[in-house]
Amino acid sequence: MSPHLSAYRFRITSTLSILHRMTGVALSAGTLLFAIWLISVASGAESYSSFASFIGSWLGAVIIAGFAFAFFYHLSNGIRHLFWDAGKGFEIEQAQASGWTVVAVSAIATVLTLLSIWV
Repeated sequence: MSPHLSAYRFRITSTLSILHRMTGVALSAGTLLFAIWLISVASGAESYSSFASFIGSWLGAVIIAGFAFAFFYHLSNGIRHLFWDAGKGFEIEQAQASGWTVVAVSAIATVLTLLSIWV
């Protein structure tokens, strides 16, 4: 039997690996939302107005912010994996530093993008 999860220490790399998979799923869902937007545009002004009112609500803002973070995180972590594919950054300190860098870059890029949209 495997030991319980409490026997394991927090590792940034394992957490970011799980988050990478989760953001991939979120990006897929966001792509469906993008398709719904395109369909609403093609369906006429009334349909688009309904979609625009939803996306303009607080829930829509949360969805846009989440999609932006998922995009920037998945992109940054993908670049990190490209370095790993080249055999760089496997030392524990380097892996942890690059992991925190991915989180920071994702957060900063998300905030800058949302500010450029909403300000």
